[in-house]
Amino acid sequence: MRRLAYNRAAAVAYAKKWAELRNPRYMNFDEMGGDCTNFASQCIYAGGNVMNYTKDTGWYYNSPTDRAAAWSGVEYLHNFLMNNKSVGPVARNAGGNDLQEGDLIFLSNGQRFYHTLVITGFSGETPLVCSHTVDSYMRRLNTYSYFAAQGVHIEHINSW
Repeated sequence: MRRLAYNRAAAVAYAKKWAELRNPRYMNFDEMGGDCTNFASQCIYAGGNVMNYTKDTGWYYNSPTDRAAAWSGVEYLHNFLMNNKSVGPVARNAGGNDLQEGDLIFLSNGQRFYHTLVITGFSGETPLVCSHTVDSYMRRLNTYSYFAAQGVHIEHINSW
């Protein structure tokens, strides 16, 4: 297996382009619980171009009826990124100075993660994020209301 660099610039460019729009290649999940993780997955894919087609536990999107739970489910994406030892993005929990543009922030209500944000810049030390569901473009993280936030740093992309 090869380790590929995560193209943060491509992920951020994608996030900024589609933050307030919907890419017609992907289903819009706003009416099915939210589109935030679908959007974050699209951004990660734009920065890595590798999907993991492992049935049930992978991370992929072919169509609305042929996709992994991790592509569009907040908890599933977090679990996939933290535990992936196969193909696709590999990440670790991070905070503060370890976070970079193209990384993610998962918001928690104290019980579970419920929202996924893509870091697209910084204002001082405050992350600026793009997201779907409540569409946001370069929004300051400190304008969200949440119990806890978990940063996730994408380390690299595994490929065959």
